[in-house]
Amino acid sequence: MREVSIKDTLSGELRSLEPGAAVGIYACGPTVYSRIHIGNARPFVVFSLFSRFLRSEGYRPKLVVNVTDINDKIYVAARAAGKGSEEFGAEMTAAYVEDTDRLGVGRPDAEPLASETVAGIVSLIAELVEAGHAYESGGDVYYRVRSFDDYGKLSNRRPEDMDQGEDAGSAPLKEDRLDFALWKAHKPDEDTSWDSPWGPGRPAWHIECSVMAERELGASFAIHGGGSDLVFPHHENEIAQSEGAGRPFAKIWMHNGMIETGAAKMSKSEGNIFQLSTALDTYGREAVVAYLISGHYRQPLAFGEEQMEESVARVERLRNFFRENPLQAAGQAPGEGSAGKQRGGPGDPSPGARAEAFRVALADDFNTPRALAEVFELVGEANRGEVPGGDAAPVVAEMLELVGLSTLTQPDEGAEADQDAQKLMQEREQARASKDFAKADELRDQLAALGWEVRDSAEGPSLVPKA
Repeated sequence: MREVSIKDTLSGELRSLEPGAAVGIYACGPTVYSRIHIGNARPFVVFSLFSRFLRSEGYRPKLVVNVTDINDKIYVAARAAGKGSEEFGAEMTAAYVEDTDRLGVGRPDAEPLASETVAGIVSLIAELVEAGHAYESGGDVYYRVRSFDDYGKLSNRRPEDMDQGEDAGSAPLKEDRLDFALWKAHKPDEDTSWDSPWGPGRPAWHIECSVMAERELGASFAIHGGGSDLVFPHHENEIAQSEGAGRPFAKIWMHNGMIETGAAKMSKSEGNIFQLSTALDTYGREAVVAYLISGHYRQPLAFGEEQMEESVARVERLRNFFRENPLQAAGQAPGEGSAGKQRGGPGDPSPGARAEAFRVALADDFNTPRALAEVFELVGEANRGEVPGGDAAPVVAEMLELVGLSTLTQPDEGAEADQDAQKLMQEREQARASKDFAKADELRDQLAALGWEVRDSAEGPSLVPKA
């Protein structure tokens, strides 16, 4: 078991996890007012794979990703769709689960809904009111930002730079412009409400996560994650709420960078979104996952056709490696190869040394691009004959399993050329034998149009599905 460290946003330092310990991870999930975009998928993939890596190293992670199904934006979107907000929120939640299932990285250990946590939210707000950190005004309840001395410690913002955004609330009802809403009084155009000591209404955004995190992981837990756009005000306000009520809250803050198109982050408000479902349909699951981990999780990641085509090419290179070095030929399953043998030291080109360097990279602030470089170095060494492909294949498979790409080890599973394709391949071979290369090229193009690529080897031609 190795030491795993993460860059903590709060302290700015690398913080180590206790080896073998239970690791509670809370990552903020989507607000379900539309289908999610590929930017929303980045934290889902990053934290899912980080949890997978921790488990492989002997830690005991519990990953919690919430769903915000009570929100101003949901009311607006539901009215536009001509549906009730509860029905619309349930539909968008189901769509979110469907889209993220297609990523193939598994589900979080818990996925709490804000709508199922209202009683706990009311209870925490009442504690904050009693402690003097919150106050009722016109049926709303607001947090007194200046009552919490450590406010701003996560984002390092000055009071004059603070804009509370969507949960700023109604300015005439607030004691101070810095204050933010915890509870919002019911409005005539809203079709749901819950009872509270301050009258009917609904929770505001920030308080939901404080309660869901504590319910699933306890008052103090190892890691709180989410996109870097949530540092302020969302995560800053979570700290104020939970610590203001006497809870110790998260020990490490882990934030992923935004996906950007041009110079702007991808967001629905910017109008530059690319839906996850569209990306999966266009480029395939493996290319999407490989793209999302191609850069260090803390850094912004550029998105566009060029980046996605590069990802398609990378995963096709891995598919081709396993077509030429099938696991069955190696006689081993993923995780049973050279990676399980003695690990080498620096400069050791053995498959086991590559696997060790791969894991070291993931343990060092979850550095996926450095880990993937070890995968492609080993593939390159095998392709050049520097290490036997049969030894490299199960080690590459073990590494790909940890980054959600294990399906590449069975590139053509379930694919069988139909009779028409087989006939065209035979005609192509006859054309080549008679040196009619123009005819052979024409037949190859016909096969490509049907979705097949001809692979020529010493054993003869074969058909494999095109990427």
